[in-house]
Amino acid sequence: MFKTGGGTARQDRAMNTDLRREMQQLLDDWAAAIVANDPARIAGFAEDGWALVGGRGALPRQRFLDVVASGELTHEAMSFDVLDVWDRGEVVVVLAHGTNSGHWQGRPFTADEFVTEVFSRDGEGWRCVVSALSPREQ
Repeated sequence: MFKTGGGTARQDRAMNTDLRREMQQLLDDWAAAIVANDPARIAGFAEDGWALVGGRGALPRQRFLDVVASGELTHEAMSFDVLDVWDRGEVVVVLAHGTNSGHWQGRPFTADEFVTEVFSRDGEGWRCVVSALSPREQ
């Protein structure tokens, strides 16, 4: 169990549950924007400097949005199951199990991976700073 503040154990559990639920909803909403293949909606979830980090390195936000806008990358399904959340004051770190499917340059793909998301709160809500993907071993 992680601790979010100076409250009692019961208060900390309640805060953790509320934050976990909030992060699950945020990931569900972001996944819906990605499945809609809508670059403007997707952009609303990520800071300008956001990057998607995977086995080939870091993909900057604008490049990700460009490949979605061009149709090179499409998604038909995406889901997340939040596994854990760490509240570090200025940022929240979320560990989730994610699956998705779609097409890359006309070829179908599926992914089953663990996702680490780092979010910060701005004046409008949570925005992702970085997303790191780790393929799930079968």
